[in-house]
Amino acid sequence: MDLLIGVTGIGFLLGFFFLFFWLSRPSAESELLAEVTEQARTFPSEAVRPTWWTGLNADRFAKPFGWFRSLFGGEPNPELVRRLSLAGYRKRSHADLFLGVRLLLPVVVGLAVAFLVKSNVFFWFILAIVAAFFLPDVWVNQAIKKRREHIRLSLPDALDLLVICMEAGLGLDQAIVHVGKELSVSHPELSEEFLQINLEQRAGNPRIGAWRNMADRVDVENVRSFVNMLIQTERFGTPISRSLGAFSDALRTQRRQQAEEMAAKTTIKLVLPLVFFIFPSIFIVTVAPAVITLIKSFSMIK
Repeated sequence: MDLLIGVTGIGFLLGFFFLFFWLSRPSAESELLAEVTEQARTFPSEAVRPTWWTGLNADRFAKPFGWFRSLFGGEPNPELVRRLSLAGYRKRSHADLFLGVRLLLPVVVGLAVAFLVKSNVFFWFILAIVAAFFLPDVWVNQAIKKRREHIRLSLPDALDLLVICMEAGLGLDQAIVHVGKELSVSHPELSEEFLQINLEQRAGNPRIGAWRNMADRVDVENVRSFVNMLIQTERFGTPISRSLGAFSDALRTQRRQQAEEMAAKTTIKLVLPLVFFIFPSIFIVTVAPAVITLIKSFSMIK
């Protein structure tokens, strides 16, 4: 049984690496197109910040998985594409790479368990395969929560900067582009969304539609309220800078109230550690010597 599993896993890995090195060779036209588009989408502030992951290409790693998926026909699951979009991964190759990791990770973990575990191999093999299959979904959920929290916390700062830009004489669209570039270091998630709004408007999408698309991509209640406020302001012609300032103050007040609520909950959360960890230690230090003394005294009386 172990030999069969090992041979099957090794054959799968050899086939995967063969497809990877065979299909991942880009043509000269594709390299030229990738270079031109990368230069067009890169801002000057980003061009001077080389990072260690610039050499990694998600499209190249996902190409064998995309070819494997094309054998069975169909498109990636729309729900999976939406979840990856909420986590900040919006390329087509990201969905193929996620599906490939979901298929490849159980094989690698199962082989490791088959060769390393000596007792109850079948039980640990099944448990490892199931855990490895659901591990990418857990990672996506955590990435979505983390990205939503970052956007929620960075929205008041972005609104304050947006108000400053508009009071300085910039229009709403120009202010959004400027704020998006300025926040690329401190708040990259919200910066990406603002720049995406600019790209959609340049492609011909109306302003309200672009803002609503951002609210759907982010799926944060504060962002939805912000977009609804912008739509109402544009519809009724009220001063947008004043509305943005008031909304920013409301968000900061809400964030302060949430911090106070979390601080008030700490007294309740400390009950269990006090009962199960601190009180027994105090009892041992203070009461245990007296109890031992009483036991010795009663034993001498007998």
